[in-house]
Amino acid sequence: MKTSDVFELLRDGSPKTRAELARSTGLARSTIAARIDTLIRLGLVAPYGDAVSTGGRPPSLLALNPTARVVVGVDLGATHARAVLTDLSGRILAEEREDLDIAEGPEKVLGWVTRTVRSLLRREKRRIADLAAIGIGLPGPVEHATGRAINPPIMPGWDRYDVPARVRRDLDVPVLIDNDVNIMALGEKHAHFPDVDDLVFIKVSTGIGAGIISGGSLQRGAMGTAGDVGHVRLRRADGVACRCGNEGCLEAVAASPALTAELRSVGEDVHSGSDVVDLVRSGNVAAIQVVRQAGRDMGEVVAMVVNFINPSVVVVGGALSAAGEHLIAGIRETVYQRSLPLATEHLRIVPSAAGERAGVIGAAAMAISHVLSPEEIERASLALQG
Repeated sequence: MKTSDVFELLRDGSPKTRAELARSTGLARSTIAARIDTLIRLGLVAPYGDAVSTGGRPPSLLALNPTARVVVGVDLGATHARAVLTDLSGRILAEEREDLDIAEGPEKVLGWVTRTVRSLLRREKRRIADLAAIGIGLPGPVEHATGRAINPPIMPGWDRYDVPARVRRDLDVPVLIDNDVNIMALGEKHAHFPDVDDLVFIKVSTGIGAGIISGGSLQRGAMGTAGDVGHVRLRRADGVACRCGNEGCLEAVAASPALTAELRSVGEDVHSGSDVVDLVRSGNVAAIQVVRQAGRDMGEVVAMVVNFINPSVVVVGGALSAAGEHLIAGIRETVYQRSLPLATEHLRIVPSAAGERAGVIGAAAMAISHVLSPEEIERASLALQG
């Protein structure tokens, strides 16, 4: 049994004694002691008080040391950037947000990222050496293995740009990249559904996408495009052109630009998804009807996802989700009508609890998962020994 196997027993933060670890693993106490010594020298495990004595000196408890290192999570949106510094438990230590247009290109945007990382570290009096990894979410299709955006529709200058290499030019740490909806799914699970293994996150904004967690793991697909539900064909959208070049896509009738255009056609003064949300909150009947129909349209596609993936929770987030129950009610109406009864018997369809922070929490969780992975623990152990 490797050092990483022993660490996995302590990763949940629940303190354990050496004797408990020996019983759990079947390893000799001397072997457990050697593995624990390595983890303590790495700073990943630390003493945690004493257990109750059964006679004689009480045994010492050991647990994950979340303050050993820090990570940074970054959420880059179409017009905003947000970054958080967290410890290894995901606890947010510092945060920065700025209005920043992704269309200004990778040099400017990633320059902001590296400057902000340094600023967050200084604020918490942490050294560059304490930084274990950086996780970044991008608002477009991402090839996760390389960290490159592939033909992103709203990101001029980013196509196949080597994002990890650019960030590592200033900060020599592992850099993990994924698309925004995937990190939102991770963030929602990490912060609010840690015990849920099957969760789908639906992001509704300028586009519509899904982050799929099945069996406890994020499902990216062969090329990282899993969950692209915005371009599923919808009968009601037949003949409606989509920005992808096809017609009839869900996004063409249910994303923010479509709702804005529909309301403008009936005389409402709206220019963005946030304007639509404001009208809904003010009780505007036309806006409520448009959003409710968008929910029904999304529900058709979500029903297919529910039948296929069988999640226990569907979380709805993104800018348009701020329209609240009117959107959720439309989704529920269609999903419960169109999905199999067994699939919906215990299904929850809920608004995002993490809200605007879902992306950065998920980006940090992605970085933490890398740092504490068995492969990284073993690599660090071998480096320490030799």
